[in-house]
Amino acid sequence: MAFFKNPKYKNLQLTLSAIVVISVSFVYGGNPSVFLPYVFGFDVTDIDLKNIFRAIMGLYLAIGCFWIYGIQNKNYWESATLVNILFMGGLALGRLVSAILDGISPQFMVGFILEFIFMLWGIYNLRQHRRII
Repeated sequence: MAFFKNPKYKNLQLTLSAIVVISVSFVYGGNPSVFLPYVFGFDVTDIDLKNIFRAIMGLYLAIGCFWIYGIQNKNYWESATLVNILFMGGLALGRLVSAILDGISPQFMVGFILEFIFMLWGIYNLRQHRRII
């Protein structure tokens, strides 16, 4: 546990989260007609569906950039970490609901596990490194 208590590594969780979420944003919205059939096996031809995936891309980019901003600006680190906890926890909860209602998707179980771990890591970081006011 000494690794996680080291203030030098408190930004690692936000950094890894930002890298993953920004990368995933381009898979979802970069060119949904090309990437999504390859990755998920369904065609994206309808303009409304393309719009939804590009909106998701924008949301993921904004959140990922906020995490980077929180790393660079210490006044926003707590907010960025809290947003990370909510984002990762929300994704994990949604995947859990889907697993219960729709069945388990092996492709998304890795995502569920990582999102849950990042949520717990964020909670730990917030408790460990929060400024005492």
